[in-house]
Amino acid sequence: MIAAVSAKTTGGMKMSSKSKRFKAILEKIDPIKEYQLEDAISLVKECATAKFDESIELHVKLGVDPRHADQQVRSTVGLPHGTGHTKKVLVIAAGEKLKEAEDAGADFVGGDEKVAQIEGGWLDFDAVIATPDVMKTVGRLGKVLGPRGLMPSAKTNTVTFDVASAVKEIKAGRIEFRVDKAGIIHNGVGRASFTAEQLTDNVKALLRAIIKARPSAVKGTYLKGVSIASTMGVGIKVDAASIQKEPAE
Repeated sequence: MIAAVSAKTTGGMKMSSKSKRFKAILEKIDPIKEYQLEDAISLVKECATAKFDESIELHVKLGVDPRHADQQVRSTVGLPHGTGHTKKVLVIAAGEKLKEAEDAGADFVGGDEKVAQIEGGWLDFDAVIATPDVMKTVGRLGKVLGPRGLMPSAKTNTVTFDVASAVKEIKAGRIEFRVDKAGIIHNGVGRASFTAEQLTDNVKALLRAIIKARPSAVKGTYLKGVSIASTMGVGIKVDAASIQKEPAE
């Protein structure tokens, strides 16, 4: 998706098998051109013509080698306007922290019984917060939660005794980003119903956080490619060089 048009663009199908809606989208986008961010956002909104409120996703190809521990990129950022999706938050804790989590608005709260539920296949949540004193038990869930990006971590402030603040931040629009095995970060930055200004604010906030999280071991070009797409749309390439020139806030 980063190098050219999104995989959604071709999908292994011949052009003649595309719907009229999809063909119309392809006619509006130059698959080679790198657009200014504001222009890319205008295009992605214009092309989000599905019958539902499509998610808008940012894809960032980084010049890192994720196989090396010192080139991992993982952190959190609060999006100014949220993602348009209210996350279901699970808090695993004990004692008075359970009541604190409930009062803060956590959707699910519990201890060992929640760990057992997850081991049994329950995954009806979008974020997990755990207190340090229960991590020995929660650690058993690494193989289940890790691949889904849900494993609590001190780096993302999801292993903490301040569960109230963590819950409120996630509910308010804090997201976690992490580089995958291909060196790409994929994150939702809003919905097609968001204004262009809201999407621009969210994208810039995420990109600033990604740039700030650059590992010291990385040499050369860090942002190698940026694209934005809607759920049912195609990847629109963004001029990464111009983004990096913007002053940090």
